Amino acid sequence: MTSAADLPASTGTSWTSSENIHHSSDPAKTATGVYVTVHGHFYQPPRENPYLDAIERQPGAAPFHDWNERIHHECYRPNAFARVLNNKGEVVGIVNNYEYLSFNIGATLMSWIERHDVEVYQRILAADRQSCERLNGHGNAIAQVYNHIIMPLANEQDKYTQIRWGKADFRSRFGRDPEGMWLAETAVDYATLAALIAEDIRFIILAPSQAQRCRPFASEHDPQPEWLEVGGSQIDPTRPYRCYLPDSGQEKYIDIFFYDGPISRDMGFSDVLNSSNFLAGRIGAAIHGDHRPSQLISVATDGETFGHHRGGTEKTLAYAFTEEFPRWGWQVTNFAHYLSLHSPTWEVELKPVTAWSCAHGVDRWQDDCGCGGAPGWHLKWRKPLRNALNWLRDQLIDVYTQHGQLFFQNPWQARDEYIDVIRDRTPENVQSFLFRHQTHKLTPEEQVDALRLLEMQRHALLMFTSCGWFFEEISRPEGTQILRYAARALELAGDVAGVQLEAEFVRRLAKAPSNIDIFKDGAEVYRQLVLTAQISFRQVAAHHAITSLFHHGQGTKSQSKRVYCYRANQSDYHLQRMGAMTLVIGQLELVSEITWESQNLIFAVLHLGGWDFHCCIQPFTGRRNYSKLKEKLSESLQQASAARTILVMRDLFGETAFSLQDLFAEERHRLMHLLSQETLTRLDQLYTQTYRDNYGVLMAFHRDGIAPPQELQGAAEIALGYRCMQALRNLEQDIAEGQIGVNYLVQLEAIATEAKHLRCQLHIPEGKQILEQIIVRSLWLLLHDPQVEIDADIPSLGKLIDISYQLNIGISLDRAQELYYNCLHQQILPQLQVAISQGEDSTRYGQLLKLGQKLAVDVSSK
Repeated sequence: MTSAADLPASTGTSWTSSENIHHSSDPAKTATGVYVTVHGHFYQPPRENPYLDAIERQPGAAPFHDWNERIHHECYRPNAFARVLNNKGEVVGIVNNYEYLSFNIGATLMSWIERHDVEVYQRILAADRQSCERLNGHGNAIAQVYNHIIMPLANEQDKYTQIRWGKADFRSRFGRDPEGMWLAETAVDYATLAALIAEDIRFIILAPSQAQRCRPFASEHDPQPEWLEVGGSQIDPTRPYRCYLPDSGQEKYIDIFFYDGPISRDMGFSDVLNSSNFLAGRIGAAIHGDHRPSQLISVATDGETFGHHRGGTEKTLAYAFTEEFPRWGWQVTNFAHYLSLHSPTWEVELKPVTAWSCAHGVDRWQDDCGCGGAPGWHLKWRKPLRNALNWLRDQLIDVYTQHGQLFFQNPWQARDEYIDVIRDRTPENVQSFLFRHQTHKLTPEEQVDALRLLEMQRHALLMFTSCGWFFEEISRPEGTQILRYAARALELAGDVAGVQLEAEFVRRLAKAPSNIDIFKDGAEVYRQLVLTAQISFRQVAAHHAITSLFHHGQGTKSQSKRVYCYRANQSDYHLQRMGAMTLVIGQLELVSEITWESQNLIFAVLHLGGWDFHCCIQPFTGRRNYSKLKEKLSESLQQASAARTILVMRDLFGETAFSLQDLFAEERHRLMHLLSQETLTRLDQLYTQTYRDNYGVLMAFHRDGIAPPQELQGAAEIALGYRCMQALRNLEQDIAEGQIGVNYLVQLEAIATEAKHLRCQLHIPEGKQILEQIIVRSLWLLLHDPQVEIDADIPSLGKLIDISYQLNIGISLDRAQELYYNCLHQQILPQLQVAISQGEDSTRYGQLLKLGQKLAVDVSSK
């Protein structure tokens, strides 16, 4: 992918601009030569549980926690640290591809990256700043309509809110106004253009199939140029176009870029990205040899193509941007920069309603058009789903208009500016927002209702996220997710206005037939997959109560703890033990950080040991009643009868009880592992003894090339994995104290040798993570801590890296490479040159360079 091989011969076109285009001017400041823009549309649908404001574990993304995390690992982070390799596979460069890509990153995805990998988030922001500096103030980043709704299917108010939220989110991150905006699925109509123009968006990017006709501007030589029909994707994508609103004369317009369709398509579905050679070949073949002063070759595709859909292709881009394209004299640019140099000289008219992923306008998101279907499956559910959500949206508008005017001076302006709260939910910021918009000083109860209304509207927008219609079945996670947003909006409307809209909504969903028998229709999908996912304050309290038995320090009487998007303010906590039983009684106030609603509750948990929990919740009704309840429960426990205690709990709290199964998935899985640990430790010891007793037999099988009994081979793998984890945890403790324990290196090396001889594959994903962290931490200490003894620790770290490879557990040294590469060029090589020039001892630098070689970094000085 990083080959510098010669490009193949062009078919009838000279790629180098020296033959066709004058080069006397700086192409960054004057439109001259060939410009190349590669646009990545980076987006993931919002996946957060509407009640927790967090993404729960998604088994389909294993071994990662969820799809955001998996795609981040495969695409978003690799593009921030894209490798350029030499012919030995060593790193000779690390490129921030975002500095060269034109890109948009969906606001909901950008929020996720900000929370989960701040280093990548900061590199994305830095890339935009650097591209601004390189391209005369025009950054690579453009905005996106907020949560990827199909704009032609949105009502007018939602169109404007999507644009305003997208702009505000962009401005808060990049520190500037966006010049362009990406439309979800590039779906567009003239009403959408009108909204974009009104909101000062300068340009958009569309597919060539979306243009109907075009013509050059009128001139003195040709005052009435003829329209050219280009409805079959024949439009020339090498220039920008101006699109005027109908009936506006030439006063209202937006500029449009049409990407090169064939190249863009082949980036995802052929070998164009297999090497920078192939990519440059396709781009070179698209250059027009007609002596025009400048031209733009632009391609656009899903950003996830670069690493997720097509593994490793971020390397292709890195080499193309920094080596291949400059070699041919092509200027890597973005749309805003090119537009600043080359204003449109042609105008275009669009087809009425279009999108890049549907051949039937925008029917993919509202009808059974066939797009996105699977063999033997129908899409008849799409239209009823759209109709049901449109009906719900209109009902929620009535609720919002009627009740919003009680709290807000202008309810719709308040909604448009609510993005400021979504970005920052600190109490101070929320108070400031309410103060700006309130009709009067709101009471605490009114503040809750005001925030509920705004959250209702946020979920009413989220329920139109395009992914809900994109695929073949309503019960897929994408369809279920938008129905969960709808359910939350319904619940909030009922809380504020007392309206009961759910029954009618479900009746309308029943008209959406599912392809899967167990669901039958959208109503059954709602009952089985949506209602069962709803979360109450009591469930949050039960989660807090049960987990308090396992969190160190949570058993103190008074404390405040965050439980997802709730604040649990605990004011009392009483724990008693009787034999194997543990009883916890407590009081807490739960406060939603999103709507500020709160409940004061009492909890009691009886742990019978192992997996058996009995938890009850009820409202706090006063200190006297709470004291009596505590006394009765404590007396029942003294009788040492679990059955008696449970009967008393039922008498005091009622029949409803919570168990381990009712915990939120993340904490439930953690407790399951914790409760299993004692059993697993015993099993590890048993397998270790079995391995020791049969070591000679196993070796004999392997010496003679005979497959050993599965039971003995499995015992060996478990035993060696157990020993490896013990050694890694001990080594981790040593690193925390600033040293690499040599004894543990010896143990790990012995384990690796045994595993190799016995052909054992160690399955220790936790060990892989620990080892990667140990290497990064050790390297950081080596490079940045003056107290570290370089001469002793460099060989130890080199040995650890060797052992990491030998263990064969899929170790990734990416982060260690990035840390070392940065220090190599900023510290190690400059200091080495100084030492040599001054005749000083350079032994330590030689050791550091050998360490770089072990990390597969090219350490030669260029």
